[in-house]
Amino acid sequence: MQFTTPKDKMLHAVLIAERIVGKKESLPVLSCILLDAGKELSVRATNLEAGVDTKVPGNVGERGIVAVPAAILSQTLRAVSGDTVTLKTDGPNLLIESRGSKTLIKAVPHDEFPMFSTSGKGKGIQISRERLLQALQSVAYAASTSMIRPELGSVYVKVDDSKMVAVATDSFRLAEKTVSDASGGGSAEVLLPLKHAQELMHILEKTSAEKVDIVIDDAQLVLSADGIQFASRVIDGTFPNYKEIVPKSFTTEVTLLKGDFTETLRKARVFAGADQHVGFHVYPKKKVFDVTAQSAAIGEMSDTLEAAVSGEDIDVNFHIGYVADCLQSIPSDSITLGFSGAGKPLVVRGVSDTSFTYLVMPLNR
Repeated sequence: MQFTTPKDKMLHAVLIAERIVGKKESLPVLSCILLDAGKELSVRATNLEAGVDTKVPGNVGERGIVAVPAAILSQTLRAVSGDTVTLKTDGPNLLIESRGSKTLIKAVPHDEFPMFSTSGKGKGIQISRERLLQALQSVAYAASTSMIRPELGSVYVKVDDSKMVAVATDSFRLAEKTVSDASGGGSAEVLLPLKHAQELMHILEKTSAEKVDIVIDDAQLVLSADGIQFASRVIDGTFPNYKEIVPKSFTTEVTLLKGDFTETLRKARVFAGADQHVGFHVYPKKKVFDVTAQSAAIGEMSDTLEAAVSGEDIDVNFHIGYVADCLQSIPSDSITLGFSGAGKPLVVRGVSDTSFTYLVMPLNR
């Protein structure tokens, strides 16, 4: 194998692949990146649950294939000072040359490298890269970090013709984001493991493509964008029927500036102590919306916010983090808080924004 390419393009592909490599000591080849020089160079990595294949443009002098440890390859490329690099096989190993420097990396037998298919054959859509990234970022934080219940440790993705919906929940809060500018046909739904959703977001941040293609089938989700193909196995499970718990109407509503609410919650974190509980007190007849927090060790606070309030009086407590997390996903300057009574979930939305819905359960106190 002999291949010459700009260093930045090679390093870009290797850094994406390095995040996907496996960590299983029983199969050392999983910690490697496979370099396959054909018409162009293919940079591949897999952990058996997800895989990535990035095409790197350059000059192929000789075709060939080699597998080398990901960490050593990325560290070597970072240290190279030249603008271009030449990768060539030296016997069974890989030689990297750049502006007077030569580095020999011991290779691993590439015959053991597992094949991970990135060719999707299911229902496909094309969607704005920016919109897809925004959708995943708007909901991923609400997924459970535990895989005890895999359906809660996943991001639910549903595709229906020109619409894509992303949802995540850990049973304490739920986030839903709808993107309506997709193009394609048919409908499909999958549960994408949270860690793979995070890798997908990283790839979307690193590519400059305006549009990306997504193909979904029963076994995997495949994304193609700007020479990168990412494939993830999906969870075999059923996502909760969350539509049943989203209130259809509210007994109390509050509309206020997101900035004011954010600052008050930031202050409440200081006074809430270890339990991080915050109280919302809404008295529409008095036109009052109070936010309170207290801790025996620190003190207490009570802030009255300017807001439009309507409906019935209510006093309810929440975990500050669960409420505050959603605010980054709302572009509107103003938000609405919809209460359905004591013990019922709070619904947070941006004013005049129907694409994002956030639901958080109250605390029993």
